[in-house]
Amino acid sequence: GSLLLAVHFYSSSRASPLIPSTALGVLLLILSSLLAYTGIRRSLRNASLFLSLCLTVSVFWCGYGVVFILEGEGILEDAGDFRNALVPGLVTFTLVLLIIAVVGFLCSEVILAMVASAISLASAHEVATHYSPTFGSSAVACNYMVVCLAGGYFGLGRMLWFLTKGKIVLPGTDLAVRKTHEPTQPTSGSLNPFAATGLMLNVLSASVFGCRLLGVTGKLFVGQVPWLWAAGIYQIGICILSYRAMDVLMATSFGFTSILKLAGGYSLLHMIWQPEEPTFPTPFLVVFSILFAILALFLTFRSPLDGLYLLFYLAFCIALACRPKGFFEGGPQGVAVAIFVASALMTLVHLYNGEAKTQIPTGKAAVKALLARSSFLKLREGSDLHAPYLGYSKYADAEVLGYACSVLASFAMTVTGDPQAPLATVVIPWVVAAGGILKFLGGSVAFARGKTLESSAFILYAVMWVIWGLTRYGGLYGPTRSFHAAVGIISFMLFNGFIVFCTLFLNTAWFFYSLTFLLIAISFLLDSIQALPDGYDIAATLIFGLVSFYCFLSALSSSVFEGSYLPMGRALVQLSGMGGGSTKCPHLPARKASSVKRIADILKNGGTCGIPTDTVYVLVAACNRPDAVEKAHQSKRQAQDRPMSLWISSLKQLEPAKHLFSPILWDFMEAAWPSPISLVIPRGRWVDFLGMKDSAKYVGTPQSVAIRIPDCSVTTHLIDLVGPIVVTSANPTGEADTTHHNQVYAKLGNKVDAVLCDGPSPENIASTVVDCTKIDSGNIGFFRVGIVPKSQVKPILVLVLHL
Repeated sequence: GSLLLAVHFYSSSRASPLIPSTALGVLLLILSSLLAYTGIRRSLRNASLFLSLCLTVSVFWCGYGVVFILEGEGILEDAGDFRNALVPGLVTFTLVLLIIAVVGFLCSEVILAMVASAISLASAHEVATHYSPTFGSSAVACNYMVVCLAGGYFGLGRMLWFLTKGKIVLPGTDLAVRKTHEPTQPTSGSLNPFAATGLMLNVLSASVFGCRLLGVTGKLFVGQVPWLWAAGIYQIGICILSYRAMDVLMATSFGFTSILKLAGGYSLLHMIWQPEEPTFPTPFLVVFSILFAILALFLTFRSPLDGLYLLFYLAFCIALACRPKGFFEGGPQGVAVAIFVASALMTLVHLYNGEAKTQIPTGKAAVKALLARSSFLKLREGSDLHAPYLGYSKYADAEVLGYACSVLASFAMTVTGDPQAPLATVVIPWVVAAGGILKFLGGSVAFARGKTLESSAFILYAVMWVIWGLTRYGGLYGPTRSFHAAVGIISFMLFNGFIVFCTLFLNTAWFFYSLTFLLIAISFLLDSIQALPDGYDIAATLIFGLVSFYCFLSALSSSVFEGSYLPMGRALVQLSGMGGGSTKCPHLPARKASSVKRIADILKNGGTCGIPTDTVYVLVAACNRPDAVEKAHQSKRQAQDRPMSLWISSLKQLEPAKHLFSPILWDFMEAAWPSPISLVIPRGRWVDFLGMKDSAKYVGTPQSVAIRIPDCSVTTHLIDLVGPIVVTSANPTGEADTTHHNQVYAKLGNKVDAVLCDGPSPENIASTVVDCTKIDSGNIGFFRVGIVPKSQVKPILVLVLHL
């Protein structure tokens, strides 16, 4: 990419440049997408400065490329248009890349710092060339050549390291020293590596309006839309990645600010088809201010500095609400200048704290110490903070953003559309971006977390907001209202009726949330057939908006604090295994010895429990409790070709019956265990020594029994307390294995009495089952090849046979 730009600036003095502007723009767009992919892929292994550099240069070249395309296609017609379009972005990336360079030098990331500083200097020289002819474009090209040389050196060093298997390492190209930064599964208290990039995007959007106020650019026009929309689209991506980093509050804040960026770009684009500057709906911006204020308050409990920073956006929304022309007036532009400075400082803080061993104080420790003294408020922390309903998820919960978008979209719809000038009031970006794009994002994350009903509702409502927002405020009706739109709305209402029915089994808040959306749908229906009564729109909006606002507060408080300060309520209809029944089944942490003892007591008293193992979660019962074994057998709908197996904690439990086993089989068991290898051995009188009594008929087949010693300290300790246990997989017969403690109750319901919780399974593959019924002849078979391959089992037999 830098080589392309170096060639462009070296040849810019010619009558016809070597690379046409349109071609250069397209190439920069392709390279920006590759850079974004590189940064995101690298972030999965190493949250380093490399991530921030890649994403920053990616958004730079994305907006830069689109501006070149506009210039090449003749859209930027006036003499100063190209300069007015480029300068806000160049100013931004001069500053943010300089920040990356400073942090890189301070943290000994020399190569990355050189690349960042060279691109920063290139952007600064390019700004100078637009305002003073004494600055030649050759200086810009020279800086990009420095980037080429630094990148080539780093690439050569990595190639040599790979080809020589680490024997030749050029200085500054060894990534081994960075492996200490590799993160474990992030929790709510861990640093969000994507926050710095999100803050840089806030600098970019603020620069567009700040440059206009300070006279750096002559006007606001379509040439600056690429910067605003690139920042908005990338910030939606940062929002998703922040959910991946388990940072609900920062993800929500980036979702909010992305709406403002997309709306700003729409406002500038609006002037293409209507020369008058658009007006902004005051009710929506007042509500947006309230949401920003509440989010800032809750974010202060996590990081006071981040919470104070959000107050700038609160002031920005208030300034927009006070000025009818919004982004085009001096008040909002003045706040944008303040946001530019504050975002740059916050970028420096987040970048430095993410790389350096010493930290710039953000107030987290002080707030945490203060709340530790409070008996009323207690912060939610720990690895189980974002545990989903149906197992392990890589994303935090996005319901806070989903409910907030419902509030925003509903209050945006209070504006009455003008059939003669449907685009004169800025409503489409609020409805489409908030109610559509971000609500769809929330539904997708909910689906990834196993919330099938909530995700279906969010996605349905997102589609509804987009279609109706574009139809009502985009001038798509034409001179007469469309009857076909009414038919489509009725079909949406029928589907939402099904969702309302399902929420009866979920909780009270969701029931009223889906029910009140029917009022919005009825409003859409009446408007499409020109039968909307005066005031109904506002009444429906207020009702749905207030219900959504309560859900927003409830989800926000539950994501920050322990306890249910604003409960969502119980299910209106209670059924066995549904709607709040999870409280009947204790979920105990496996790391506590008291939890293992409690599980042992439940098993001794005839209960069945889900427990973690060295492979997947299993359902167990005590061998000496036939009633419990029968219960486990019936709860699984156990198939005859998949009999239950037997687990012990040590061969000492079989010592009294050792004379009943052949020497080869005994030696093989001794060599193979403990491990995820189940051995199917001939049934015999040895079973009676384990005290199985009447429960023996449920274990194995009349000819054989599967037995093993698991390679899991928690499981073997439990067996020491209880005695031999009968085991089966913790899922209905024929379904996938259970790989997280949350899935046990979700799949088996009231049929399990307790669950020992240890998070995600260490493996997603079940044990290997070996047929040892003919081992005396020197042969073994395999009923199932699981986590241990045949190539590791057969050498054990060879070793035993040669002893």
